[in-house]
This record gives sequence, structure tokens and C-alpha cells, in this order.
Amino acid sequence: MQWTDRIRHVKIILVVAAVMIAVASLLVSNSLVKELAEEERNKMEIWAEAMRALNTADANTDLNLVLKVINENNTIPVIVTDAYGNVQIYRNVSLKSGTAEDSLSQAGKIGSKLLDEGKAIRITLDGSSKDGYINVCYDDSVMLKRLAAYPYIQLGVVMLFVVVAIFALLTSKRAEQNKVWVGLSKETAHQLGTPISSLMAWVEILKENYPDDDMIPEMDKDVKRLELIADRFSKIGSLPEPVPASLTEVMRHVIEYMDRRTSSKVKFVTDFPHDDIIIKINASLFEWVIENLCKNAVDAMEGSGTITLHMDQTADKAVIEVTDTGKGIRKKDLRNVFRPGFTTKKRGWGLGLSLAKRIVEEYHKGKIYVKTSEPGKGTTFRIELRK
Repeated sequence: MQWTDRIRHVKIILVVAAVMIAVASLLVSNSLVKELAEEERNKMEIWAEAMRALNTADANTDLNLVLKVINENNTIPVIVTDAYGNVQIYRNVSLKSGTAEDSLSQAGKIGSKLLDEGKAIRITLDGSSKDGYINVCYDDSVMLKRLAAYPYIQLGVVMLFVVVAIFALLTSKRAEQNKVWVGLSKETAHQLGTPISSLMAWVEILKENYPDDDMIPEMDKDVKRLELIADRFSKIGSLPEPVPASLTEVMRHVIEYMDRRTSSKVKFVTDFPHDDIIIKINASLFEWVIENLCKNAVDAMEGSGTITLHMDQTADKAVIEVTDTGKGIRKKDLRNVFRPGFTTKKRGWGLGLSLAKRIVEEYHKGKIYVKTSEPGKGTTFRIELRK
């Protein structure tokens, strides 16, 4: 559990750090954009003053300087309109070609929009007349617009790269885990094979020499149990073919096994339909799933309580629910219960539920999840299998 929590904390720290870097990048970029926008406005004020000087020029006005200021604006879109909205001049404005509207009409609409947005400087030409002014309407330059959009594009590319990288890492990790599962399962089955064969031979010898001994049949059951475990591991390391089997029989077989090996204070209650449920499964592996759920239930109840096994079917699926009266699962742990290594027990590897999920979802194409869980009252695990 501590290892899982540590991994989660590291992920949270990395996400927070990435968000902080992204926010800092946006703040810096926005600050630069504001400074450039203010600089462009200052340039337009100078340009507007040059326009005023040009409109009020007399014999003593130095037109060379005025025209130089006006002609040096090659980046900032600007539209000059009179008091009635008529366009007098425009520069650096992109207009649509091939339309019914002429260029002055298009420029007039753009200028009116900029005026409504407050991107305009009013220049008074004749103080004695209400109509003696012009509006210098301007827009952000192409460079400023690109600079304003660049941080968001950059963040989008970075986020896309991060998502692809995370997906690749998770895929690689999952493939590596699969190799570990398969390799460990095959090796375990192989290592168990030889001693189990020897034990089976010794049991047969004991049966011949001591036919009336009551302990030998129990030893035989345990050896067969080891043989079943080895068979399960060998199937985990391959892709077992599901065959039609009685789900009711599988469930009763698990209950019989668990009932013999748990405290008398643990009560097993069954709620099965009258009609048998026949479904394609690998009976040996699926028994392992139910055993893991029941063992976890016994641990959660600390050796005393009731385990209810409910089974039902619909037109397209079979449903199994395992409910205990144990201590329940905390809300923050619900999403981690099937993660390898996660456990709330002091002693445990945290592989039982992970193995159950793998058997149900990968080998049987079904679904397993926590249906309900309430601290102090118990937990219900639900399995859904396609018929």
C-alpha cells in the first residue's frame, strides 16, 4: 500500500510541476504580448499624429518627415475613417478578393469593427466643427497575433507529446508485466511439477502399505490440490481455451473447498437460480478467481462473519456477486484494489485481486469491479461474463 501511495504521490507532484511550468510559460508570454501591444499602440499614436499633420499641413510643414513616418508602417493593419465612417486610406489590411464588395466597403466594415472594439485613435482636425476629426483604426500585427497564439500551440504540442510518451510507457510497462506473468507462471508450474509427481508416487506407496490409515486420503487431497495449483499456473502462462461448464458446479466446488479451510465462525450463504448456468469458461482458473475473492472476504471479516455468493443471468451475460460483512474499503482505495502490489494487509503481496482481474478480463473477456463498499459494513465484488 505504501509503495502504491508513493507512486501516486510522485505522479501528482509531476502533474503539478507540469501545470506550474505551463502556467508560468503562459504568464511570461502574455506579459511579452502586452508589452508588444503597448509598443504597437505607441507607434500608432505617432502614426496618427503624422496623419493629423498631413491633413492640417501648410506651407511651413515638413512633409518629408510626415510621409516617412506614414510609409514606415509595413506591419500594423490600419484604416483611417472620417466622422461618417467613410474610409480615407488603409494599409496592411488583408481583404477578400473575388467578392461582390469592393475594397473600400470591406475596409469600412473592418474599421467599424475595430472602432467598436476600442482599437482606434481619434484625431481632431478642426476644433470649430463637430465633424472635424478622423478615426485611426488599427489591429494587432501578424507577428503579435502569432506570438499570442504560439504559447498555446506550444503547450498543445507538448501535451500531445506527453500523452503519446505516457501511452508508450504504459504499453511498454504492460507488455513487460505480461512477460513477467507468463515467465513466472511457467517457471512456477515447471518447478512444482517434479516434487508433485514424487509426492503422488509416495502417496500411492503409502496407500498400498497402510490401506486403513485415515491420514493418507487427506494427504492425497493436499497433493491433488498442489497439482491443481501447478495446472493453474501453467494455464496462466498460456491462453487457455474456454469450454462450456456449469457455473453452479464451479461455485459449489469453491464453497466446499473454502468451507473446509475457514473458521466455523465464517458462514457461507448461496443465492443461486434454480436453473443451472452453462457458460464458456476455464473452470480451473475461474475457481481461482472466486477463491481469491472469498479469501479476501475472510481476511476483511477477520475470521468471523457471513459471505454471500449470489448468481444470476440475463439474456446476454452471467452475473456473480461476492458480498462480505467485513470492514469495507476506503473510498480513496477503491480505484487501487486491482493494482498489482496494492494491499491493506500487513502481510501480503497484493496480487490476488490483480490476478483475478487478469483472469476475468483477459482470459474470459468479462468484467470485475467493486459494486459497493461501505466501511464497517462490507464489500460486494461483481463479476459479469458474456454468455
